[in-house]
Amino acid sequence: MQSGPIMHSRTMTNPVAAICCAAVLLLLAACGNLSTSRDQAPVRQLETSAAPTPTGLSADVVSAADAEYLLLTNIYARSSPSVVNIEVVSGDETRRGSGFVYDRRGHLITNAHLVNDADAIVVTLGNTYVLDADLLGLDHFSDLAVLKISAPAERLSPLKIGESATVRVGQRALSIGNPFGLKASMTTGIVSGLGRTLSSAQLIDAGVAAGFDNPAIIQIDAAIHPGSSGGPLLDSTGLVIGLTTAMQSDSGQFQGIGFAVPADTMRRVIPDLIAEGRVEYAWMGISVMPENGGYGVAGLSEALDLPVERGVLLRGVSEGSPAELAGLRGGDTTVEVRGKAVCAGGDLIVAINDFYIEDLDALITYLVQNSRPGDEVELVVIRNREAKEVSLKLQSRPERERPTIDCHTAQ
Repeated sequence: MQSGPIMHSRTMTNPVAAICCAAVLLLLAACGNLSTSRDQAPVRQLETSAAPTPTGLSADVVSAADAEYLLLTNIYARSSPSVVNIEVVSGDETRRGSGFVYDRRGHLITNAHLVNDADAIVVTLGNTYVLDADLLGLDHFSDLAVLKISAPAERLSPLKIGESATVRVGQRALSIGNPFGLKASMTTGIVSGLGRTLSSAQLIDAGVAAGFDNPAIIQIDAAIHPGSSGGPLLDSTGLVIGLTTAMQSDSGQFQGIGFAVPADTMRRVIPDLIAEGRVEYAWMGISVMPENGGYGVAGLSEALDLPVERGVLLRGVSEGSPAELAGLRGGDTTVEVRGKAVCAGGDLIVAINDFYIEDLDALITYLVQNSRPGDEVELVVIRNREAKEVSLKLQSRPERERPTIDCHTAQ
């Protein structure tokens, strides 16, 4: 019996086995030395695929989203040709601001503080037509001024002035002006407050009679930058509801609060400036406690046992004023309220010509926008907790303050 050669199990010489073993080793090397432990599963690479490209939105969705912007572009296209750039030379100073076309006779509206003490005024119309302007009239109290230019009527596109009495907080407010000299720029926002007051006259000329503020000011959050002041404030229909006039800022740049003279004040003041170059305001001759800090009627009602929570409580009346001539009385007793001396016991005005008033600002607004010197008004006055009617004939505001009859002078 022949026996073949004996082969050792560790010295495999079978060519097929050798090839297979080499292939396994190459595979392990390519896979990065994967573990074959029973406790760990082999790592597998996740397959990724690109997200599908979204399809465009329907025309209805796009149109609905762009509706507001379509409104804004339409108002801008209609209104911006009416906005003018104004350059004022006053001594060695050059000021720039904005204004708008009031009518086709060449009247332009802007801020009084912009053109005050002007030596020369140059106006650039929306279509880059440049010409000189004359100052027709200005009013420090309202901060309004009227300029006159000689331009063909076809170059002038007047804006229509609306009614600010219908303006409400939260409604859209659009401002067009020339910030930093940049032509016809629009900013948008909302009406953020109503019934503010500004000491416009004292800011323009410290020599004017003190105590007469610019009432019913519209507060907005639409940006007003240097050069924008004097431009129109528009509503969603394109009507002028105010004239941007000032901003409240510690840095001189817009910080969220802007102001505008209301349209109803413009409707009262502008015709007088065109006709006379000046404005005569009605005057009653009364003084009151400062209403900020809770010292108006609402804030004093409980402490002074007042029968109402709104109106105007008289601290005093001016000598020789319509109020004194009509028999109105100022306070006669000093009372301390929350650490402050209050002149109490005066008449309480609650209505004028059947228009009930909330506070002093409402009374001043009525006098500015709805009355003239020489008008006779009917007041409803509460005295000693009883209501009575008082007729009063208004006079023109005096150039200087008059002595006041109040609890300090009453005998």
